[in-house]
Amino acid sequence: MILETKRLILRELQESDFKAVHAYGADPEVVVYMPFGPNTKDDTKEYLKRVLNQQKEQPRIVYTLALVRREDNKLIGSCSILVRSESNKEAEMGYILNRSYWNHGYITEAAKRLLRFGFEQLGLHRIYATCDPANVASFKVMEKIGMKREGLLRQHKLQKGKWRDSFLYSILEQEMTFTEQKN
Repeated sequence: MILETKRLILRELQESDFKAVHAYGADPEVVVYMPFGPNTKDDTKEYLKRVLNQQKEQPRIVYTLALVRREDNKLIGSCSILVRSESNKEAEMGYILNRSYWNHGYITEAAKRLLRFGFEQLGLHRIYATCDPANVASFKVMEKIGMKREGLLRQHKLQKGKWRDSFLYSILEQEMTFTEQKN
């Protein structure tokens, strides 16, 4: 499976992506708001094994895609969409990026394409995402791609030994404009 944007190719992760995936998964600054990490090499190997197995599942409910820059074929991060409810046509979206590529619009570009995939190919009605309220960069991406903040989930995640709040954002299929769908 391959999705494309102006600057990125979103493709299936492969075993050979280990080095690039480990580079961002082991970076404490990158994973500070993530439920995992910093990853050891074994953690990254286990993660890739799980992703490769998810690619084979039928019906498939998890799509984790590598973000690869067109200009140099460099893997710089990943994004995912997880169908949480087939009957309600609802999925959760997430993303992570090597910090060398922060603040260049890559996640916004990839997330827009992932939304389009979810609505057009997966037939979803609602896509949501959460983030730590301190993760300003993440919720700014959600706002840029048209997601609306629905509220604050109070202490709903036990993450790295502490209870964490999350902002909840979502977008409905009918809220995506024609322009957004084509970017």
